[in-house]
Amino acid sequence: MTVTRFAPSPTGRLHVGNIRTALHNWLLAKREGGKFLLRIDDTDAERSREEHVEAIRADLTWLGLHWDGEARQSERFALYEAAFERLKAAGRVYPCWETPQELDLRRKVLLGRGLPPIYDRAALKLSEDDRAARIAAGDMPHWRFLLDHGAPIGWTDGIRGEQHFDSAQMSDPVVRRADGSWLYMLPSVIDDIDMGVTAILRGEDHVSNTAVQAQMFTALGAPLPAFAHEALLVGSEGKLSKRLGSLGVAELREAGTEPQALIALLARLGTSDPVEAGLSVEELAAAFDLSHFGRAPARFDEAELARVNAAVVHALPFAAVAGRLPEEMDEGAWEVVRPNLATVAEAHDWWRVVIGPVEAPVLAEEDRAFVAQAAEVLDGLAWSDAIWKSLTEALKAASGRKGKALFLPLRQVLTGMDHGPDMNALLPLIGRDAALDRLRG
Repeated sequence: MTVTRFAPSPTGRLHVGNIRTALHNWLLAKREGGKFLLRIDDTDAERSREEHVEAIRADLTWLGLHWDGEARQSERFALYEAAFERLKAAGRVYPCWETPQELDLRRKVLLGRGLPPIYDRAALKLSEDDRAARIAAGDMPHWRFLLDHGAPIGWTDGIRGEQHFDSAQMSDPVVRRADGSWLYMLPSVIDDIDMGVTAILRGEDHVSNTAVQAQMFTALGAPLPAFAHEALLVGSEGKLSKRLGSLGVAELREAGTEPQALIALLARLGTSDPVEAGLSVEELAAAFDLSHFGRAPARFDEAELARVNAAVVHALPFAAVAGRLPEEMDEGAWEVVRPNLATVAEAHDWWRVVIGPVEAPVLAEEDRAFVAQAAEVLDGLAWSDAIWKSLTEALKAASGRKGKALFLPLRQVLTGMDHGPDMNALLPLIGRDAALDRLRG
């Protein structure tokens, strides 16, 4: 069974890049009839906040990305400790005492010699007595994972193809701080093994992490999951955008974005497949294919999201939006205004046009006379669902006006707008008395 996971850190709100990662893992699992797991990576006690955990759950729920199981790293420390002791017994982790300043100086020396700034493993030269004496004196070490420089690192990436790394050109990563707290790399691997994760889909900024973690999986006696690294998001201008790192679900929701629109766009972002607003999540999952992803940066365009959102809104049935509409607005009114909406919230603006009052623009003298004539004509007509057609035909015959000169002044006075829903449908909603009042000024 395919098992994927989304593992956010609750140090802030989810942004569009996080959402895209979560969605793609969800789609991958659903396509295979597998499981999608949520793991809260909250080992950073100082920065993690419970309100962010709740926000992550709420955001995923709003998007319809329901998870099949949940774990929190803060509740799994005993598991990490046991695996750490196994690695220690096998000689795959070792204590180090260098300060950040010492390490920075060593890196600068290596770079000055034209060499890669790789940790020199000086801590391995300490004797057991030296180590014991330091610990006895209260000088606690940080711990590094010992890479096997004799073992090549490689995997077939679901997006990037064959990947190969020379472990001898990589530094042994720090996996545990001197205060006993954990860094990201090792707990993530331990969790993936324990949770049965079979596929890890994440951003290409994690490729080097994967190279290191591949040896961690092996050291813990576990097979490698299937890895895939997708291109990162960039803004519409083609550059990495700070805004993308802060554009979150709450902001998008406040702007009137429908979850279906966000899913429709992000599901296909970075692939060769067209963005289609009308596809269900089931259809998106069935068509999800890693081979369709490209290596070029995935471009996120808020204007495109707005276009997709409008298409989604135009297809929403009344039952799906009734709770977000003005109380008096019925299904017929929704059907009238829906084609002109970019967001559902704009229905409130059009309902105010229906119930009034509206602020009509200042008209030229000849248009004011024409509108006064329209009031007289309307007053003499029988009211019906075809009243707009009856009114404009009668005015055309009486005034000789046609086209924009005929229709625009009437729309402006009746709605206060130059454009909007079809007046054939809108005028019956406004009603006879209100229409006459607006035409008479």
